[in-house]
Amino acid sequence: MSFQNKTIFITGASRGIGKAIAIRLAKEGANIVVAAKSTEENPKLGGTIYSAAAEIEAAGGKALAVQCDIRDENNIQEAVDKAVAHFGGIDVLINNASAIGLTPTEKTEPKRFDLMHDINVRGTFFMCKACIPHLKKGINSHILTLSPPINMDLKWFANHIAYTLSKYNMTMIALGLAAELKKYNIAANALWPRTTIATAAVQNLLGGDMLMNMSRTPEIVADAAYYILGKPSSECTGNAFIDEAVLAAEGITNLSKYSVVPGAELYNDLFVGE
Repeated sequence: MSFQNKTIFITGASRGIGKAIAIRLAKEGANIVVAAKSTEENPKLGGTIYSAAAEIEAAGGKALAVQCDIRDENNIQEAVDKAVAHFGGIDVLINNASAIGLTPTEKTEPKRFDLMHDINVRGTFFMCKACIPHLKKGINSHILTLSPPINMDLKWFANHIAYTLSKYNMTMIALGLAAELKKYNIAANALWPRTTIATAAVQNLLGGDMLMNMSRTPEIVADAAYYILGKPSSECTGNAFIDEAVLAAEGITNLSKYSVVPGAELYNDLFVGE
């Protein structure tokens, strides 16, 4: 399936996995809507919607940088309207924007709980709602949400209930939309990495340099997204994919090039079994 001139709307695309997916699809000639909050660079995070757009265009795609806070439904609608006015439609929505907080219940402040649910759950839901009318008109339309398979092992609830609730809700939105939108041939799937991914969140919030060195690069998730989005939307829907399994299905089993440190022991991501 060609991505030439297809319009991909990506939330949180100014850095990390979102930007990696954007650049991967830009290499195939896609139009990318970079929808994120960052218009000025935070030294701890790096990247803005404008710097990401420049990298996307350097990779061969067309880019539109749109400041968007998905906590605000009016802001969501404005961003979608700008994308459609600029590129003529939307073929793919990638729900990548997410907030994390790995705290037990007693240490979870209301503002952190609300932030995770406003971005991860509410933002994802209303982002989908705003894009559906355009996806109905799109070519091989897909919704891809960066969230995990729903693993009910209690260890994933024991230490960070609030975060787990928010990420599982994202997956339930994806699976629910797969059923709701099947009659329109709009696919909805979730995608999650087997290992931790070298992003600012891992560096700053999870494990610093040690965990970064046990991680893979965002490009593995980008390549998995490429293969999922290339599938017929009428057939490939209702799945909670793991990046490694997606690549294995394509015959790609040597994943050494994705390791931050070649040959290093890899660290399993949250919600992934041994």
